Amino acid sequence: MSNLIKLASNELNELILNALGRLVSNGSVPSEPLPPFNIEIPADTSHGDFATNIAMVCAKPFKMPPRKIAELISEQLVLDGTMFERIEIAGPGFINFFLSRRWFSLVVQAILDKKNDYGKTDTGKGKRILLEFVSANPTGPMHIGNARGGAIGDCLASIMQYAGYYVEREFYINDAGNQIEKFATSLEVRYLQIYKDGIEMPEDAYQGEDIIMHAEEFAKAFGDKYVGLSSEERRNALVDFALPKNIKGLEDDLRKYRIEYDNWFRESILHENGDVDKIVRILKEKDCTYELEGATWFKATDFGADKDFVLVRSNGIPTYVVPDIAYHYNKLVTRNFDKAIDVLGADHHGYVPRLKSALTALGVDANKLDVVIMQMVRLMRNGEVAKLSKRSGKAITLVTLLDEISIDAARFYFNLRESNSHFEFDLDLAVEKSAQNPVYYVQYAHARICSLIDNLSASGVNIIDYDLKQFDILDKQQEIELIRHMATLPCEVDSAAKTYDPAKITKYSVELATLFHKFYDACSVKNAETEQLKQSRLALCKAVKQVLSNSLTMLKIECPRKM
Repeated sequence: MSNLIKLASNELNELILNALGRLVSNGSVPSEPLPPFNIEIPADTSHGDFATNIAMVCAKPFKMPPRKIAELISEQLVLDGTMFERIEIAGPGFINFFLSRRWFSLVVQAILDKKNDYGKTDTGKGKRILLEFVSANPTGPMHIGNARGGAIGDCLASIMQYAGYYVEREFYINDAGNQIEKFATSLEVRYLQIYKDGIEMPEDAYQGEDIIMHAEEFAKAFGDKYVGLSSEERRNALVDFALPKNIKGLEDDLRKYRIEYDNWFRESILHENGDVDKIVRILKEKDCTYELEGATWFKATDFGADKDFVLVRSNGIPTYVVPDIAYHYNKLVTRNFDKAIDVLGADHHGYVPRLKSALTALGVDANKLDVVIMQMVRLMRNGEVAKLSKRSGKAITLVTLLDEISIDAARFYFNLRESNSHFEFDLDLAVEKSAQNPVYYVQYAHARICSLIDNLSASGVNIIDYDLKQFDILDKQQEIELIRHMATLPCEVDSAAKTYDPAKITKYSVELATLFHKFYDACSVKNAETEQLKQSRLALCKAVKQVLSNSLTMLKIECPRKM
């Protein structure tokens, strides 16, 4: 088992229960139902590697002071042959446990044995997760919010796979509805302007240069063929010509960003196969709707929402929320995923309860839908808000951002903070080659170890076969802290997967790099006092390199050998 923290915690739980069992048997404490108790890692590890409040919670049922209970338990604890070497009683009755030196050796060995699999867990037990993120409007380029959503969603998917979940990444293409109508109008006007004078572009149309480019390419391919045809034929032809190009552009841009989707799901399919109409029909059959002023309303307040909302307008056209309900019904019922996770912008906050209320009315467990709400990012340059690309002078999109900074920096920085926190992205710092730049700092730690290993290898020093005893001499404070932190990677993976927070892994990797640099500066590898110590520290460095590599691989960030 590579999760030595969990293994130690489980063993400690068993030690405590056995000690209590002996106390009950010899009559030292009464036979009472045992209240729930905690086993945790103290913030200050000088107070112990683990601590428990068992004596505190047993004070009432045992009718005894916590300190007395702690002393009785301590007398019955048998640590021989376990991962623990000693205990201390602190304060009113907390019991602190100190791990044996052998446990730290086991951590190093587990990392070197597991290699690329170290940090992986089976917590997810193959549970099927559909993770939808970005889903940018296909009528234009991706903005910075999409860039952050892409980094969060893709890294979260990777972390959940590390935690033992089966995950599919999905992009939802909004190729139906009002935005496509506006796209068609914009293309049509730009196309007709090539051949006719006096045609004005509506103010609410898409004004971007990409629309002009599509219209010009369409005219180059078909000439004025569509000028004299009906507006419907012209609009359909323009959309059929331009939309696939935009979708292909989204795919290419996201692939450059190291995001590969398992599915590209089209909204239009839900209209074509009748799923949108089916949702309205089911809700009507369940008596979850009512008619008002010619429109069909959903009784959302009966299912936890703050207000009812329209499903079908008085003109017979469904509102935008109906295809969204149909889409999530498809995820959870038709395709039978155990969990659907959406990464959405903060402007969707009020939309989530509506969606969940509709799923509940349809007989779907709304708890199977989880939403990660993502706040916007402010790009900063020279201490001021940056709105234009430094190179192109145009509004910053995902593509122009990646012209200015590395993909590694973008993916790392967008995951530096929890998704629901506002974040200032320092463009100057992201390209700086210094310890102040977190992604550079972490990658430099990896490169520094590679350089050390290469230099020692060139001088004839290589890691020979190792055993546990070899690592027992790694007992300096910096070595212990470094090993202890590496031991927590499986726990951090589980925590990040449970809380949908990839920032836990970026923070973990920065802390690991910091601890490594402290160790490297305090504990010489090349000039270690003995050959055995040199070998042990070299093996420790190799373990750190492996854990850094595994952490960065989860984030799809490169692990350079040289910098």
